Amino acid sequence: LKPPQPVFTQVFARKFPAMPPKAAPKAQRATPPPEGPNDAEEQLGDDYDMPVIVKVRPDDQLQLSPEELEKEVPPRVLYPLNPRAAHNTTQYSFKEKCFKVDEQVDQVVMHFALDGLILLKESPEAYEQIEVLEKKEAEQNEKEEAEAIDEDFDPPENEKEVPVKNPLRNQFNFSERAAQSKNAMLRERGWTTEPPPTTRNSGTVTQWEIFDQYMADIEAAKEKEKEDKKLGKSAYDDVSEKKKKSDSDPTYSENMKLSIKIMERMVNQNAENEVYHDFKYWEDRSDEFRDGEGTLLPLWRFSSEKAKKKQVTCIKWNPHYSDLCAVGFGSYDFMRQGTGVICCYSLKNTRFPEYVFNTDAGVCSLDWHPAHPAVLAVGLYDGTVLVYDVRARTKKPIYQSTVRTNKHTDPVWEVRWNNDESTGALNFYSISSDGRVSTWFLLKNKLESEEVMELKLLGSPGTGEEDETSLAGLAGGLCFDFHSHSDHSHLFLVGTEEGRIHKCSKAFSGQYLETYEGHTMAVYSVRWNPFHEKIFISASADWTVKLWNHESRFAILSFDLAQAIGDVAWAPYSSTTFAAITSDGAGGSTSGVVHIYDLSVNRNEHICSQKVVKRAKLTHVAFSSSEPIIIVGDDRGGVNTLKLSPNLRIGVVRTEDTDPALTDMDLQLQKMEHLLEMVTETKTT
Repeated sequence: LKPPQPVFTQVFARKFPAMPPKAAPKAQRATPPPEGPNDAEEQLGDDYDMPVIVKVRPDDQLQLSPEELEKEVPPRVLYPLNPRAAHNTTQYSFKEKCFKVDEQVDQVVMHFALDGLILLKESPEAYEQIEVLEKKEAEQNEKEEAEAIDEDFDPPENEKEVPVKNPLRNQFNFSERAAQSKNAMLRERGWTTEPPPTTRNSGTVTQWEIFDQYMADIEAAKEKEKEDKKLGKSAYDDVSEKKKKSDSDPTYSENMKLSIKIMERMVNQNAENEVYHDFKYWEDRSDEFRDGEGTLLPLWRFSSEKAKKKQVTCIKWNPHYSDLCAVGFGSYDFMRQGTGVICCYSLKNTRFPEYVFNTDAGVCSLDWHPAHPAVLAVGLYDGTVLVYDVRARTKKPIYQSTVRTNKHTDPVWEVRWNNDESTGALNFYSISSDGRVSTWFLLKNKLESEEVMELKLLGSPGTGEEDETSLAGLAGGLCFDFHSHSDHSHLFLVGTEEGRIHKCSKAFSGQYLETYEGHTMAVYSVRWNPFHEKIFISASADWTVKLWNHESRFAILSFDLAQAIGDVAWAPYSSTTFAAITSDGAGGSTSGVVHIYDLSVNRNEHICSQKVVKRAKLTHVAFSSSEPIIIVGDDRGGVNTLKLSPNLRIGVVRTEDTDPALTDMDLQLQKMEHLLEMVTETKTT
């Protein structure tokens, strides 16, 4: 069956000679349509000026009923849209720094495309091509006419005057046939080898660097000559005598030194037997009747003759030997600066330090290496950083920064070893009041520095201080702490003299990631929580200790201790316990007080506040990682050891409802998360 096809109409119009105009048109009656072309011609005689319409029907047209003819056929519309074209194409906008949807959709689909080279002769492109060719041909003719030579000679009169054509191809390249020889064939041979590996080294050297290098070489040569002269005359005799003396006299042997050290420890432990028993076995039974409160038991007070009249400026426990701690002595008073001392005390011998090192300036900071427990990094008041090996027989540092290695110009308030060993060489970080955070690399024969960040001053928002402070210099850094979690190992916090805390990154040093403004005076200490990766604590001279979430610019909790705070430290056994020390006691008395908080027990007040020393100010505090003790230092050169009562060292508490699948780390995180939920609920209400 074929669908109905339209009826074609033919209009016949004939031309007739012009007729005079009629007076008025006559009314004509409608005539029925003619049935064929013959009938139409017959009716032209009557109405010759009317067009003739003839309806032609195809032979194969379907005969439809009136109902089928009246039925509406749905229209078919062709839209100029490609259904396969992508409507969600996105492109990266470098101007707005984000991905944006491209609203323009290409609806054109090329089914066949062929580039042709044939042009129609009468097309505009062909005319243009012909014009170009004609123009080139005219230019070539003009060039040949300009270079042509006018030949002015008489034509030959007869055939004898016609010149004979030279049969040779080139008359200036003549060679006799009999004298020709065979030319030897030339063959080329070549070899290619792999090029040797090469590296390009480039650098810029200034005149003063060349001069400094020449001076250093001259000084090194002079010192070598002096040493050679000394060794040539008396060194050999002295060494031989010492060897003979040490071999013959057992008093000076290494075995004798070790035996004397063990004997000294035994005598000391026997003399202080009661204190050691308290350290091991004593527990305050009164904690059972005191809910949420505890006490501190004084054990030992370390002191040394060399550290008298000096202040304890830093304390650090050894990460490998739990009984060994290093204490740095110096002075916080600008007008009373002198030499410094480093004493390494051991709980096995509380009367005398195990190692003693003297420095030219006061010690401000120190840190043990986490993987090499004998390596100690030290920062001094004059901006110098030192590295000691306590196993070495000499008391001199194995590395020392100088002006040539770009040492700090102000006191180095804190040093910290880098736990990431991907760099290859051992390195540590330092922060100073000169506004720089630097990293120091321990190379084979020297100590090299690299600047990590400059602490830029920030003006107060809404004021015009930005332009003035930008000319004043850099912000003075007092403390810093690096994140211990592997996911955020690139983050570190910096406390400044202006009271701001900046969150920075090792990856780039262009700007701060975040700035926390809550303190009004210098920030003396800032520490990440060892369990929760988002929480850190800070202590300031404005008498407050603040708890922060690094994702928020405002402090979560704030504790006013009514006195200047010297230091703060997290407890290694609980995620909600920390200790803070104040320089002065209640009522302005000069007596150091230790405050211990457990936020899971009481988030508003301390659970222990106890005077430790009289007529002295506390400067630093540190928790032991393995024993239930803390160690605090004062400004009179004393180091006090205190034991925590059971209520002060509550770690993970497991009950019958506790899920056994949860680890201690999970329970510590739950404690801190519960505290944060309680604080947020309190703030919202």
